[in-house]
Order: sequence, then structure tokens, then C-alpha cells
Amino acid sequence: MNEIETKKISKFLSLILRHQPESIGLKLDENGWADVEELRTKSAKKRMHFTLEELDEVVETNNKKRFAFNDDKTKIRASQGHSIDIDLALEALQPPEFLYHGTAETNISSILEKGIEKRNRQHVHLSADKETATKVGMRHGKPVILTIRTGKMHEDGLFFYQSANGVWLTEFVDSKYISK
Repeated sequence: MNEIETKKISKFLSLILRHQPESIGLKLDENGWADVEELRTKSAKKRMHFTLEELDEVVETNNKKRFAFNDDKTKIRASQGHSIDIDLALEALQPPEFLYHGTAETNISSILEKGIEKRNRQHVHLSADKETATKVGMRHGKPVILTIRTGKMHEDGLFFYQSANGVWLTEFVDSKYISK
């Protein structure tokens, strides 16, 4: 499968598994899992055809590890980034002392005033390293990397989770924990 086809399937899966499963008549369970055969059948009805091997290649080669299979590969879900209400059933973890958030320069004044909000997603996404945060920030404009005092947030009673692909998740980041 070529890179264009892989990207096309990946974008389609992001839309369906994170935001609009109903657009193809797909039902996700409470933890965001979809039956692989139902996904393939309902996707094909919308002219998006892919084999099990192609689906496996998309899951395995996605550089952000956006998707995950269950143990026997009969179910698939997005690792995080949902705008629909699902429970990823993640355990609260103690985060590192600092995590990073990449954003566009145009967002800085609002963030420093209001904090980082999850907006239409279930969580705020934080990166373990500046390189990843820079890549995230570049998607939105001229990148700025914010350092988040997550150790202090945790000490203050706030919860953190880590998705299957290593992204750190939390409900909200108050501006008092953010430095440029």
C-alpha cells in the first residue's frame, strides 16, 4: 500500500473513530472500541475499502500511534483525541515533573490568561518532550512550546492519564502552572 492510501485510510479512521462513527452507522462501545469487521463493512458502503492487512499496516505504521487493536485484533479504537463521549478506561498516573504543550504563537495571550482548555476534546494533550510539542504547535502556525509544571499540578490534586501512544492527558491546565 502506498503512502497516499495509508494517509487516506488514517484520516478516515480519525474521523470515524474519534468524532463521527454515526456518519457510517458505526456503534462504538463505552470505551471507544469498534468491531473491525463492522468497521470494514460499513466503511465499504461509503466507498472506503480496506483489507485487514491494510488496516493493520495503518495501525502499525502511524507515526503518532493514533489507533490501537485489542489483543486478538477484532476491535480497534483511537488512542485519544475524541470529541465524542467515551471512557478510555485509563488509570490515573503520576506525571513527570514537567510536560510540554505545543501551540501557535497566536494562542499564547489567551492561554496565559485563561489556561489550556480541552475545548471540544475530552482532555488537554501534553507531550513528554519538546520535539513532539513543537510538531504539534507547527500544525497550528508559528509554534511556541509551553512548559507545564505537571508535578506541581499532581501535588495539588489534579489527575493525569497516559494514552496508549504516550500522550499525557488532563482535564485543564490553569495558567499558574504554565511558563513560556
